[in-house]
Formats: sequence, structure tokens, C-alpha cells
Amino acid sequence: MSYPIQKTEAEWKALLAEKGAEPRAFEVTRHAATERPYTGKYEQVWADGSYHCVCCGNLLFSSTTKFDAGCGWPSFSQAVPGAIEEITDRSHGMVRTETVCAQCGAHLGHVFPDGPAPTGLRYCMNSASLDFASGDDARDGAAPVNDNDKNA
Repeated sequence: MSYPIQKTEAEWKALLAEKGAEPRAFEVTRHAATERPYTGKYEQVWADGSYHCVCCGNLLFSSTTKFDAGCGWPSFSQAVPGAIEEITDRSHGMVRTETVCAQCGAHLGHVFPDGPAPTGLRYCMNSASLDFASGDDARDGAAPVNDNDKNA
């Protein structure tokens, strides 16, 4: 598939390294790997803000749609309209719906029909595919804050 933002694998690796993304970010976002449950840095983050694609910065979710699904990954009941593309995933002997960033094609996770009302959806995301912008930064539309950027 073709996405508005295109880069080579080497360019994605360099970009993620420059951003200080966690070590598994490249494998998760570009090769659909999955982080182990309960290990992601955003799984238990409940601050106000927004979640963005770690690769391109595309706004994906508001923290107001995040909920504790008890599954071990950050879960959201609703994505920002147009931010995510859904693809049928037939890997691992099952049929699921994969979610990717609509701007760069980064693998984010999967969406399941067992979430809370009113959508009934559970967007089960890998923390390694996300950046978080807190409070005022999120409301102002600022780029996500990477934890490593604070030490620069």
C-alpha cells in the first residue's frame, strides 16, 4: 500500500533513533512485531493529552478515549477520524483487524469489537508505536514530547 509519507527502512531506523524511540519501535512499526503485555511505557499512563504515531507524528487518539481493558496494552475506544487505516490480518492462525497509521503505514496494533459504549471498539495499541503529548501541548496541537527530548 502507498501512504503519503514514504521512507526507506534505513530512513525509518535513523528517524526513530534520532527521536530516541524505544528499541523495539522499528520492529513494531515497520514489521508488525508486538511488545509483550504489561511492558509498554503508556499502558498505565492516565494523564490528559494526545497520542501520536511515533514515526510521523500523526494524531491518533485523545487520552479521553483511553480505558483500562486489562489486556496489557494501551487501549482506546475511538481513534481520531481518518487517522488510522484498518487491514485484515490473517497471521498466527486467526483473523484480526490490524491498525496502521494512515499517513505512514506504521503498524500500531489491532482493533477488536469488545470495547466500551458508545463505540464498542477496543483499539489495542503497542506503546512502542506511540508518542504522547501531555495537557497543554496536546491542546495547542504541538508535536508530541519524547521523554528523551526533555534531557537535551
